[in-house]
Amino acid sequence: MSDTQTPLERLLIRQIAAQGPLNVAEYMTACLLHPQHGYYTTRDPLGRDFTTAPEISQMFGELVGLSLAQAWLDRGAPSPFVLAEAGPGRGTLMADVLRATRSVPGFHAAMRLWLVELSPVLRAAQGTALAGYAPHWCDNLSDLPDLPLFLVANEFLDALPVRQFLRDGAGWRERVVGLSDKAETGRLTFGLTEPMAPLALSDRLNDTQDGDMVETCTPATALVAHAGMRIAEQGGVALFIDYGSAESLGDTLQAIRANQKVAVLTRPGESDLTAHVAFGPLARAAGCAAAPLTPQGEFLERLGITARARALSKAAPHVAAAHRRLTAPEEMGQLFKVLALHDDGPPPPGTGE
Repeated sequence: MSDTQTPLERLLIRQIAAQGPLNVAEYMTACLLHPQHGYYTTRDPLGRDFTTAPEISQMFGELVGLSLAQAWLDRGAPSPFVLAEAGPGRGTLMADVLRATRSVPGFHAAMRLWLVELSPVLRAAQGTALAGYAPHWCDNLSDLPDLPLFLVANEFLDALPVRQFLRDGAGWRERVVGLSDKAETGRLTFGLTEPMAPLALSDRLNDTQDGDMVETCTPATALVAHAGMRIAEQGGVALFIDYGSAESLGDTLQAIRANQKVAVLTRPGESDLTAHVAFGPLARAAGCAAAPLTPQGEFLERLGITARARALSKAAPHVAAAHRRLTAPEEMGQLFKVLALHDDGPPPPGTGE
């Protein structure tokens, strides 16, 4: 074994040598969530390895908060209700949401604040950022109380594990992670299974060609379906904000370390692994109303980010650059999308037609 290998890499090599290749979802899960060596379970990656919209500017969280608060008012201000965030990072987004909604009559008194977070490191950071709001933590959406749900998830779905399938004639071959040779001295390498016909891809033969790659994400589909079921039964809205497109096409799996792209199979456990979100299957699985997919830039402009940026820029000149990064089509404005789920009431402000 090489001394340059990470502890997780050595574990994965032994596992693959003994049990056979891992699919890409299994590899991602190990890299991100292994109890001792997983990327998310052992560190706070924000700022060092990547930067999310709430870390770029307070405007993002403020406008998300006002959208959620208006959606709450549009539904008759139910009390109590659950205000929840999935994947809250350091708590920056939720802190901005709560600051922006302080003046909404009854909103804070009625809310029950919940954070869906697995990482002990990030839970500690969230507790510090939100100390005055008595947050509760849980591992899954299914652990939330049965109350009207007002949910936000920013750059959360992209870290859920995907499987990758390569079109091969009338069937598919799954991409797997194996070894360059079958012994424990081998290196991690990508390979392909024998042809198969996954039920989840039965409709993708119509819009793909031989050699195309398609990614599926069962955890994301299950999570959005559960959120949609809760909203249909209890009322509320959900905002899923992430980078991606309506349907999956191509290899979008990437590894980021120190804000730079690195090879996906190098030094597992030390890089953030993500893939573009395919929003179409999620909207179809929701089981409640879904507003048309909205680019992030358009969402923020509808909520008044330009006016807010002008007001803030009088005291902070860097705000103009943050505004551009969040909204410009060549920055985050077009690549990032907003999928809004809602009950029989109107879609959250900023979304819809």
